Amino acid sequence: MSSLEERDVGVAAAPGSSSAGLGVGAVGAAVEAVAGVAAMQEEVGIRREGPEPDPDEPPKKRVKMPEGESGKLEERLYSVLCCTVCLDLPKASVYQCTNGHLMCAGCFIHLLADSRLKEEQATCPNCRCEISKNLCCRNLAVEKAVSELPTECTFCLKQFPRSSLERHQKEECQDRVTQCKYKRIGCPWQGPFHELPAHESECSHPTKTGTELMGILGEMDQNHRRDMQLYNSIFSLLCYEKIGFTEVQFRPYRTDDFITRLYYETPRFTVLNQTWVLKARVNDSERNPNLSCKRTLSFQLILKSKVNSALECSFLLLKGPYDDVRIKPVIHHHSFSNDANETDYVPLPISDSVECNKLLAAKNINLRLFIFQVQK
Repeated sequence: MSSLEERDVGVAAAPGSSSAGLGVGAVGAAVEAVAGVAAMQEEVGIRREGPEPDPDEPPKKRVKMPEGESGKLEERLYSVLCCTVCLDLPKASVYQCTNGHLMCAGCFIHLLADSRLKEEQATCPNCRCEISKNLCCRNLAVEKAVSELPTECTFCLKQFPRSSLERHQKEECQDRVTQCKYKRIGCPWQGPFHELPAHESECSHPTKTGTELMGILGEMDQNHRRDMQLYNSIFSLLCYEKIGFTEVQFRPYRTDDFITRLYYETPRFTVLNQTWVLKARVNDSERNPNLSCKRTLSFQLILKSKVNSALECSFLLLKGPYDDVRIKPVIHHHSFSNDANETDYVPLPISDSVECNKLLAAKNINLRLFIFQVQK
């Protein structure tokens, strides 16, 4: 075959390899293009009659991948697309520093929270350039590429694209963990989905006596009543005559001690014709909260006005209108007076340390405060 014919083969093969990757995103197309070039090189190499390569051919056609390397393409992509902090493939959003180093959302937020605790500028762990929510942006191409890479199902151990894994594990996998439909009357069984029909046909709970079922349902009702008690309390507070609420913004400050500690404080605000301030602290003013994996925030409400008589109030904090932090409301009570104008520090009811890192990573913490004055 002449050199011209070899180039024709390459030109004819290239469109097929590139068009196959257009449906999986920019990076996915690049992955398939690499595999297509390797296959094309192998085919052209077999048809060549002479050992001398054509000097006019593009360099990529002359370079042949070593045998067996194409099967490790996914592993090579894993090392390229993984987070520079936890060295794992990102599960959600992917951020990059100004030099292009990748960080998963969890590690990015954790780095910003650590910098807040240590009063330092957050930096990329790879190149040490400054990072912040304004300087870093999401890498959508990497997010799409990662979603197309295969991963193993936790239950059946089969390979699936990451983008379809969640639906497979929740709805399709025959080995996914499921519960008996008689769980509502106390059946504790759980096991693989494919064993569910056999269990339900032999489950003993439908044949229990009414007395046994009443005992089980009584325990379930008790748990439900505990959940409803909070909401009923909030509804009762909404009937009070004097109700006030406002958006509050916690700003970070440092103590003047030898070992400074991070704390938060809001500007003075007015609710119910009184002046108030909110303060918050990290891990109950632990000496080095940046060394702890578990992080919490606690707050106190302070009355700055002078009052003629005791002011008995109930109050609670909720998330702000534009925040995504999860807060489970808790109602607190205090009788304010000139001698007792501060509440004790109470925990901010966030679900876990991940939510706390979200708040610490933000420049300011925005929440909504409700105060209900108890009428005597």
